[in-house]
Amino acid sequence: MTFESVHNHHEKMVFRRIMDTAAAYPDFAENSQLLADVACVALNRLQPRYIRHQVDLSFYTDDHDRAQLEIAVQEAVVFAFHFVQIRRPQDKS
Repeated sequence: MTFESVHNHHEKMVFRRIMDTAAAYPDFAENSQLLADVACVALNRLQPRYIRHQVDLSFYTDDHDRAQLEIAVQEAVVFAFHFVQIRRPQDKS
């Protein structure tokens, strides 16, 4: 038995939002380690929704729920950028 098809529905949404938002944080844009930290913080702020196929959740989610999810993802990503930004080691040069 394999569980490779199981994943958190929010991952793709969060990753896409991080890439859209990264331009506002120039120190992060070229640093994949910081962006991965942002992704972890953002995903941990959202209630996980594990699915096997995208259609699994899309079929059971109405427009209102999708809009609420978009807002929650945006808020989690903004929080995560700020959280990582204030806690990252500062360059001493």
